[in-house]
Amino acid sequence: MEPPFDVIRFERPALRVLDQSRLPHEERWLEIRGLDVLEEAIRSLRVRGAPLLGLCGAAGVAIAAEADSSEAALRAAAERVGRVRPTAVELATGAAACRDAALAVPERERATAAWAFCAAYLRRRQAEDAALAAHGRDALPPGDVLTHCNTGTLATGGAGTALGVVRAAHAAGRLARCYVTETRPLLQGARLTAWELQRSGIPVVLLPDTAAAALVVSGKVAAVITGADRIAANGDTANKVGTLGLALAAARAGVPFYIAAPTSTFDPACASGEEIPIEVRAADEVGGFGGVRWAPAGIEAWNPAFDVTPADLIAGIITERGTARPPYRAALAALLEHDEREAARR
Repeated sequence: MEPPFDVIRFERPALRVLDQSRLPHEERWLEIRGLDVLEEAIRSLRVRGAPLLGLCGAAGVAIAAEADSSEAALRAAAERVGRVRPTAVELATGAAACRDAALAVPERERATAAWAFCAAYLRRRQAEDAALAAHGRDALPPGDVLTHCNTGTLATGGAGTALGVVRAAHAAGRLARCYVTETRPLLQGARLTAWELQRSGIPVVLLPDTAAAALVVSGKVAAVITGADRIAANGDTANKVGTLGLALAAARAGVPFYIAAPTSTFDPACASGEEIPIEVRAADEVGGFGGVRWAPAGIEAWNPAFDVTPADLIAGIITERGTARPPYRAALAALLEHDEREAARR
């Protein structure tokens, strides 16, 4: 399954990415040639989505290598980019992988090697999305689904994770429509996912986050499916805040709740969700949107960007290698071992 549009381009010495803060009203591309600009784009969510952040992390190292390809400079660049958003593990691992690829060659060749790594990384991501979508199409029960936040091409550079599964299920005639939460406070579902689905010709039904539990227990959806930003060794999963509530509602209603994510989101160093760092964002995101303030000035806000869904609420974790089922510690370890064997063969 090919991505339906481009969202990221490596055009040495620049990274070009679609500015997601302008969607759905304007398709504007950013041209990034420095780490300061990249850092701002990541922090402000002009670019977002765990797999896409991995690609941007790698590009950050390639951009840094244009100015200074010494080992110290590349290590510093990877560390700097990797800590901009702490919950999404792929941002740091993508930067680290590009650093290692560059450091494997002589210094004069490092910038070229870094950009070549970025291009290969994108091709691999797109192939993984296609494989994940095929596994997910077969794992999901027939019927409409509910999804949260954005997990499509805008989040991965490929066909998408959870949204890639939706695309594959719709193409196979197993799904008529996709229900999408607004995804407060920054409306990634309303602005991005609805735009992607409409562009793909898939019927989309938008609902407030506060209506999601009622939808799940109503019997209108056969499954709930979301992406992931980090998956702990025991299967506990960090994703956009609000995911936990959907999983709890699904458990109450007897509706299967699925995670769709590449194995690169697995973090075997995290024993459980308790060890996953949760990014807390600025209070002003909660009090208004798009320059319009509706809450009283000066009040406090609690604005975590993510929450953690316990593994026992997850029916399956759909990956490019297949669908992992409980018990997750053994199942996820087996998938990672498969990846390591494949890497060794290459």
